[in-house]
Amino acid sequence: MAKFCALLILALLATAPALAQPTLPAVADIPTRPGVHVRVEITPPPGEARGILVLFAGGNGILAIAENGTLRSGKGNFLIRSRAEFADAGFWTVAFDAPSDRQTAPYLGGVRQTDAHVADIKATLAWLRARAPNLPVWLVGTSRGTQSVAYFATQVRRADGGADGIVLTATIFSDDRSRPVPAMALDRIDVPTLFVHHRRDACRLCNFAAAESTLARVAFAPRKALIAMDGGITQGDPCEAFAYHGFNGIEAQTIGAIADWIGG
Repeated sequence: MAKFCALLILALLATAPALAQPTLPAVADIPTRPGVHVRVEITPPPGEARGILVLFAGGNGILAIAENGTLRSGKGNFLIRSRAEFADAGFWTVAFDAPSDRQTAPYLGGVRQTDAHVADIKATLAWLRARAPNLPVWLVGTSRGTQSVAYFATQVRRADGGADGIVLTATIFSDDRSRPVPAMALDRIDVPTLFVHHRRDACRLCNFAAAESTLARVAFAPRKALIAMDGGITQGDPCEAFAYHGFNGIEAQTIGAIADWIGG
């Protein structure tokens, strides 16, 4: 009888349906604050999803996503131009645009560390979890996008609707316009935290020498690491997307390293 029961259990497990994969629209307007929404562009993975990555571009943060999903700005940004590769690595990717009340200059300039921006991100996470409750949701920022992601993680704990983890690429380590990441209350971060930085990043705001000391201040993350990238090519302004700052020419290696660490 025991043998029969064991065989029956194995048969039931073999025929049990897998967890349903979420169905997300290609474009969504997510209500975040009274009278305000954030438009996102969503790229699905080709197979079973490992998680959801919400991508925050640098600069002024504007993508100007059209109703058909076309991006009229920000297409060259490292994270945005690489979103299909992140999807191929098994993640739903969600490109986060400036909210509807910040669709004119300076867009996200000056508001990445405000209650309104925190509310927009938190509402986006809640919207995604309502549609994909079985998938972890990570925030991934690059350049000034790291100020959005790091600040949010210092303000909202995972248990209160925060992210499941964060990734900071080409982090803003110094800034004369707004608070850089090292000046934030990084000891409040309570989720896995990954820094990814090019050793030869020549942007004056993103000196690689500050990476290790900044990571050390993320004292209470359950898991943390710094991945140092090298190689590729650099073109134009050292603080723009096709310099070392934007992992130009090593996108695949960088994305692979991020995906492996998240999955680890």
